[in-house]
Amino acid sequence: MVPHDPWEMALHQFQAAADYLSLKRGIRDYLATPHRELVVYFPVEMDDGAVRVFTGYRVHHSSVLGPTKGGIRYSPEVRISEVRALAMWMTWKSALMHLPYGGAKGGVACDPRHLSRDELQRLTRRYASEISVLMGPKSDIPAPDVGTNAQVMAWIMDTYSMHQGYSVPSVVTGKPIPIGGSVGRSDATGRGVMHVTREAARLRGVPLHGSRVAVQGFGNVGEAAARLLHEQGCTIVAVSDISGGCYNPSGLDPHAVLKHIQHGGTVPRFSGGDPVSNAELLELPCDVLIPAAIEGQITGENAARVKAGIVVEAANGPTTPDADAILADRGILVVPDVLANAGGVTVSYFEWVQDLQAYFWSEKEINDHLEHIMVSTFARVADLAASRGVTLRTAALIVAVQRVADALLTRGIYP
Repeated sequence: MVPHDPWEMALHQFQAAADYLSLKRGIRDYLATPHRELVVYFPVEMDDGAVRVFTGYRVHHSSVLGPTKGGIRYSPEVRISEVRALAMWMTWKSALMHLPYGGAKGGVACDPRHLSRDELQRLTRRYASEISVLMGPKSDIPAPDVGTNAQVMAWIMDTYSMHQGYSVPSVVTGKPIPIGGSVGRSDATGRGVMHVTREAARLRGVPLHGSRVAVQGFGNVGEAAARLLHEQGCTIVAVSDISGGCYNPSGLDPHAVLKHIQHGGTVPRFSGGDPVSNAELLELPCDVLIPAAIEGQITGENAARVKAGIVVEAANGPTTPDADAILADRGILVVPDVLANAGGVTVSYFEWVQDLQAYFWSEKEINDHLEHIMVSTFARVADLAASRGVTLRTAALIVAVQRVADALLTRGIYP
């Protein structure tokens, strides 16, 4: 049976790549198993005086290459299988980008849209206290993800610092700039998506300028990707968020869509196009499709109707394994999540290094370093995919899994 559960999807992808490697059975089993999992149930006092109990998670998949790194998401859909999968993907993502990190992920099952700012702060600080047994600048470094932002990271950094008795900016990344955040971090994931989209177009021999792009998920990542690709001359034909989407075959101005949202509007009600659903957006006529929302969007049920020639996975796990096979059979190039959205963790690494050194770089230095890493990694993955006759996803995971396995064997098995 083809898996749709996030953890089963991650395992399926790992096993497909591991089949190309000569891994000892025990090493293969070890890499397929999370290192540690923390589940916490904690109370939060609400504004009306009531107390609600929330469930939070922090999973470390691997710490072989260094301290674990991974975001924290706030969503009603957060569950242990999702967090496990995201932690594994973070291990491969960091390894692929040659960052000195292992993989982690965290989350709280909640709907931040239905919490006041004070409730959100109390929830965040209590959750940070609960996971502080794992967290630290040299052990486990959180970052923003779905439903969280720089302000949430500021609360986590402050909570951890209060426990330590001094400020520890390097304990989280994706912070506001006044407390040690990095310039270029807010656009980093979307900028990385732009770079690999350009490289994918070159690989296919098609011009990026004038390409029709549809973006599912007009949040921090999707908005930045749409805006930066628009600046590269792409025609953004559709965007969407949780409320639905907007389609205009002649093109949308991402700046105008963002301004509309900031003034209280919704994407489907943007006057520059026609409303579409998130599901319909995936099947619109376009050259590049960028799923930038959540996992499991392109499935065996709709993959045959995807019209894009290139799919760039700005979200984690948006394509199920059965959909992967259909897209490959149809000749659609899929740039996998562990490569496509790795700009975020790459610039998070830059932020962490700057915090540890208390020496900060210019935005041009950040963006130049990011472009070099994204372009060189894409080229390495594309070359391996061509030589092995595999998809970009399998090639990327071959590189990543081999690096972690090599590090594990070099370190040895303790004791």
